[in-house]
Amino acid sequence: MLNITNEIKKAFNGDAWHGNHVMQTLNNVNADKAFVRFIPNAHTIAEIALHLTAWTEEVTSRLIGAPAAEPVKGDWPNPESQTTQFWEKIIFDFKIANEELIRTCEAMEGSQWDDVVVDERNPALGTGVTNSELVSGLVQHHAYHAGQIALLSKF
Repeated sequence: MLNITNEIKKAFNGDAWHGNHVMQTLNNVNADKAFVRFIPNAHTIAEIALHLTAWTEEVTSRLIGAPAAEPVKGDWPNPESQTTQFWEKIIFDFKIANEELIRTCEAMEGSQWDDVVVDERNPALGTGVTNSELVSGLVQHHAYHAGQIALLSKF
């Protein structure tokens, strides 16, 4: 579905209606701030970026037929280090994950968008979502966390 593919493109690095797309928001973050926990018990910018990458990879995995699961890297991966170089790697990995997702979306046939995601949790109850709903949810996820990052980067 071209429309949902365009929506993920806009959320990732296009003309998002809500303001800066996620890549611009991440690129605006000073590496010195990326690992700071500005609010007790809240996630850092780096943790949010790792979370975004993990779920983007998981959505791509589901689109190519893997069963729904928690991301391979975990829901909230911990940063391996707190250096400028690692921050740059986090941004690069997010970029690569989204580019792979977009390639996957562009390769899908129109009818595949209505296919239900393989969900081993409770298929008898029809708990799955369609591929279109899955990517739409990721678009919302990107926008939500872009807002968090934008606010945290103001500290």
